[in-house]
Amino acid sequence: MKKEAVLLINLGSPKSSNPKHVKKYLAQFLSDPRVIKTSRLIWLPILYGMILNVRPKKSARLYQQIEHNQKFPLIAFAEAQQTNLQKLFPQKRIEIAMSYGHPAIPEKIEALIAEGITALTVIPMYPQYSGTTVGAIFDEVMHTFIRTDRIIDLRFIRSFYNHPAYIAYYVHKLKMRLSVERPDLILFSYHGIPQSYVEDGDTYPDECTATTELIMAELPDIPYLQTYQSKFGPAKWLTPATDATLKSLPQKGVKNILLLAPGFIADCLETIIELEVENKAYFLENGGEKFTYIRPFNGDNELAELFQKIIDPS
Repeated sequence: MKKEAVLLINLGSPKSSNPKHVKKYLAQFLSDPRVIKTSRLIWLPILYGMILNVRPKKSARLYQQIEHNQKFPLIAFAEAQQTNLQKLFPQKRIEIAMSYGHPAIPEKIEALIAEGITALTVIPMYPQYSGTTVGAIFDEVMHTFIRTDRIIDLRFIRSFYNHPAYIAYYVHKLKMRLSVERPDLILFSYHGIPQSYVEDGDTYPDECTATTELIMAELPDIPYLQTYQSKFGPAKWLTPATDATLKSLPQKGVKNILLLAPGFIADCLETIIELEVENKAYFLENGGEKFTYIRPFNGDNELAELFQKIIDPS
C-alpha cells in the first residue's frame, strides 16, 4: 500500500541566538559550495580564519531581536504551515526540514523511510529557483539516496513563482492596500545572488522579474521597481540594490512607497531587520515620508492551500 509524505524545506535558523550556535549555523551555511562558489582552498581559510571569528557575535545580536519563545520566525512559520497543510491532507504525512540547522534534511528523510513512507513530495519553500537555495536542497535530498537501495517514489518541486494562487495572494494584498491609499511607488525587493552565478546559468533573476510582472499585470497602472538585497562579500551582485535605491528615491520625488519581498514566504532576519528596520531608516532619513511593508505568507493558510494545489492539481 502506498504511503505518502510531503516535506516542506526552508533555509533554517541557528539553534538559538547564542553566538556559539550562530557560529555553528553560519559555518554550515557558508561552507556550502552552492552558496559560496569560490574555490575551497581560497574560501575556507577566509571563512574559518576571519569571518567566523567576527560575524557570529554581530549576527547573534540580530537574531536576539527576532527570537520569540526560544524560536525564530522561519521555524515557527514553517511549523504553522506544516499544521495547516496536514489539515488539508490528513491521509499524508506532512513534515518540515531545514537546509542548515535542524531538523536536517537527511535525518528527516531517513526517519520517513524507516516509518514506511513509499512516496515523497519535496517542496522547497522558495517561489523562485536559485542554485543557492533550491539547488542546494536538491543536492541534499539526492545525496540521501546515494548508494542505497531504499529508493522511493520522489517528486521534487523546482519553483512556483508563476502559480496563479501565489500571484493572486500578493495581488489581493496589494489591492487591499491600494483601496485605501495610492503610494508613489511599489518596490519589489528580492534576495540577491552574485552576478557570476547568473552568468553560469542560474535563472533566478528571470523568475524574479516574471513574478513582478505577473503581479503588476493585475494591478492599476502605478510605478514600480525591482531591486535586490542582502549583498554579501566583495563580488558583483544583482542590481539595483534595495538599500541604494531607497536612499535615492526621496530625491526623485518618491516619498510614499509600498515594499514587498515576494521571494520570502515567511518573515526572517532579512525582512524583519534588513527591510523593516535598516532599509526603512535609509528611506526616511533621506527624505521619505511613508514606508509600508507588505508581509509575506507567514502563517496564512493561503500558503498551505497553494501547496495543496501544487501537490494535487486536480
